[in-house]
Amino acid sequence: MVSSKLPSAQITTMNNLYDLLENNTYSFPWNSLPDPNPCSWKGVVCRPPNNSSITHLSLSSISLYSSFFLPLFCEIDSLEVLDLSNNHMIEIPDGFIEVCGGISGLRVLNFGRNKLEGSLPNFSGFNVLEHLDLSHNMLSGNLDSQLDGLVRLKSLKLSYNQFNGYVPKSLGSSTLLEELELSINKFQGQIPQEIANCGNLTLIDLSANSLSGTIPQRLGELSKLSTLILSANLLTGEIPQSLSSINTLSRFAANQNAFTGLIPPGITRFLKNIDLSYNKLNGSIPLDFLTASNLQYVDLSNNELDGAIPENMSQSLIRLRLGSNSFNGRIPSLYLGNLQNLTYLELDGNKLTGPIPPQLGLCKKLALLNLANNLLTDVLPRELGNLNNVQVMKLQMNSLSGEIPIEITNLTRLQLLNISSNSLRGSIPPSISNLQNLDNLDLQRNHLSGPLPSTIGSLNSLLELQLANNQLEGVIISLPKYLQISLNLSNNLFNGSIPRSVSSLTGLEVLDLSNNRFSGEIPDFLTTMTGLTQLVLANNSLSGMIPKFQNFVTVDTSGNKDLINSTTSNTSPGFQRRKRTVAIGVVVGALVGVLALGIVVTIALILPRQFSRVNGEHKQMGQAESPLPEVIVAATRVNDEHMQMGQRESPLPEVNVTAGIVLAIALIFSRRFSRVNDEQLQMGQGESPLPEVIEGVSSTANAIHRHDPKTEVE
Repeated sequence: MVSSKLPSAQITTMNNLYDLLENNTYSFPWNSLPDPNPCSWKGVVCRPPNNSSITHLSLSSISLYSSFFLPLFCEIDSLEVLDLSNNHMIEIPDGFIEVCGGISGLRVLNFGRNKLEGSLPNFSGFNVLEHLDLSHNMLSGNLDSQLDGLVRLKSLKLSYNQFNGYVPKSLGSSTLLEELELSINKFQGQIPQEIANCGNLTLIDLSANSLSGTIPQRLGELSKLSTLILSANLLTGEIPQSLSSINTLSRFAANQNAFTGLIPPGITRFLKNIDLSYNKLNGSIPLDFLTASNLQYVDLSNNELDGAIPENMSQSLIRLRLGSNSFNGRIPSLYLGNLQNLTYLELDGNKLTGPIPPQLGLCKKLALLNLANNLLTDVLPRELGNLNNVQVMKLQMNSLSGEIPIEITNLTRLQLLNISSNSLRGSIPPSISNLQNLDNLDLQRNHLSGPLPSTIGSLNSLLELQLANNQLEGVIISLPKYLQISLNLSNNLFNGSIPRSVSSLTGLEVLDLSNNRFSGEIPDFLTTMTGLTQLVLANNSLSGMIPKFQNFVTVDTSGNKDLINSTTSNTSPGFQRRKRTVAIGVVVGALVGVLALGIVVTIALILPRQFSRVNGEHKQMGQAESPLPEVIVAATRVNDEHMQMGQRESPLPEVNVTAGIVLAIALIFSRRFSRVNDEQLQMGQGESPLPEVIEGVSSTANAIHRHDPKTEVE
């Protein structure tokens, strides 16, 4: 058990604090049955050796929302460190500022990572304060005199707030200041030269503000400065040569500004990390720039630099980013084999020429290789297959030729491989299936030929496959099962039907099979791909009905002359020709049928009379009656009935019977074509092109039907 000689007043204060916190926090830091000695409580540190007073009190990360009890801390007059960081307090009570400033030993005050609002409280009364952290809050307004009098201040952290106005010149009076962090605010104006008066500064972070003007030359006087971060501002002018004289400077970041001019020689002499990317620097890289023995991280990307990349490089280099400039000449190869620690090499977006040096294969720790968008030529070196740790390889938009080296398929950690927009020939090696971690494969715009290897279907991590604009051919046997972003096989020579393996790609967003030789119908399973937003099937040999897709899917089926759209009018010449052929065939068949029926009926009406005369003669001669067929007997019976009723024989001439038949058949076909036209109209198609011969038959039949039979007989 820890013995304690705490003053009774401090014990009383801690007990009161216990009661208040128990009801005002969701993460109570102390036991429900506390030890009577507060020095044993979590976050409480007492002065050794006898625990005679409380010196440190940490209530960090206990979900404090209220701050009304903060003045209670001021009753602990021996307090040196108060940590209230990572809570949810929105204000610091005035009572705390007024009373706690009188604590003679309070050195550290941490309100970082809360939700404090409003302007910065006046801490000028805290004249022994050494560390003040108000970072990661929502404080705003100007910095004026709130920090005046903090002559012992060593660390000031106000980052991640919304302060505006100028960086106060009065900070220059804090001669003991070692760390100044004002990043991610809204400060404007120039960097005050008075900061150079703070000769003990080791860290200056003014990044992500709206500071303008130039870097003060006097910053070169800060002989203890280790880190200078000025990124993401509006700074202009040249990089001051004076910074190269700070032998303690290990990190200098001035990226995302508008610096111009040349890179000063010797600037990297003592540096480990330099970032001057996204500026307007011009000229060539100084010959000594990459040679510093301690240099590890270099980023000069997105400037206007030109000339050759220096051959001599530090063996300590871990990351080298020189992309998006105008560097020319060859990739330096003399010392590449010595860069055993190189992890990132980015030379993209330049004007580099010549082959990819085989010596790159000696950089065994390389995880990212980006040589895209240059003027590189020759074949891909097989030595690239030795980069066993590489995860990203970007070689697109060059003039590389030859075949894809089979050695590249040994890079089992590879996640992204892009060799698009080159002049590669040959086939895709079946051993591509070795790349089981690959999630993006882009080989489009080359001269690759042959079939798509079936082994590509085993790439279970692949999310995007780009093979457009090659000369790949044949039937697609297998595809990766978990593609989600895009499958682009357009502008090749693939044939056969759309592969069934596409049906498993339910999460695929873009499918482009255009400009190939695919045939057959568009399969219905494409409509069940719930992630699909764009489907391009243009310029193939597809036929049949186009399935109905969801409204959010953009579908392009143009250039397939035998496709029938189920929702819009199909005006393709092939479809119209088929409709006309069918219509003419039906009409010709109908006319032949009408003619045959007319002949049969005419004979049927003439024969009864003829047979009647024959039978009369037979009776006179004592012969038996002629065996009339049933249909003729029926016709004779009708005439006999007419005669018994005192009427003449049925005066139905043969032509009138034939016309009736014609009328009936014409009406039948008229109704049939009417139904066809109705169905086509419901499907959004035009009416069937009824030939004039049908219309003629129909009109003739109607005219006969309207003619008076009596007039006809007379």
